[in-house]
Amino acid sequence: MNNTYYTVEQVATLLSLHPKTVQRYIREGKLRASKIGKGWRIAGHDLSVFAENIQPNGGNAMNGDTSANVTVSAVADIDVAARDDAIRIMNALTAALNSKPPDCGRSSLHTQFIEAQSKVRVTLWGGARFTAVMMDAIAALTDKETE
Repeated sequence: MNNTYYTVEQVATLLSLHPKTVQRYIREGKLRASKIGKGWRIAGHDLSVFAENIQPNGGNAMNGDTSANVTVSAVADIDVAARDDAIRIMNALTAALNSKPPDCGRSSLHTQFIEAQSKVRVTLWGGARFTAVMMDAIAALTDKETE
């Protein structure tokens, strides 16, 4: 299989954008990319998909997501029995964040283990769909805790 990969600078030149704009699209999840070393590489297929979805005003039409104007923030405190449970929960949530589809848009997750209180604090920020999925993941992880 012969895949073509582009650097941020090459994509910026092809799309007549500034490299910082391309990096922002990657950070926001609008353009799929893989981190190789210190730089990003964009597969030719992902570049084609992105280019087809660019709107004339510079926006990005990702699958008609109507919740793009909704931003949700949430904080969840999860009681844990031991440090290993906290690490398992934080790793699972980080994996869920890293595997989110690009149409979820910009989002962030911050996890913190508060050892003195035996709890994990999770801070979420993003679209309504992203936040709902992450809250479902928290519910699933904590349901296993109580069984």
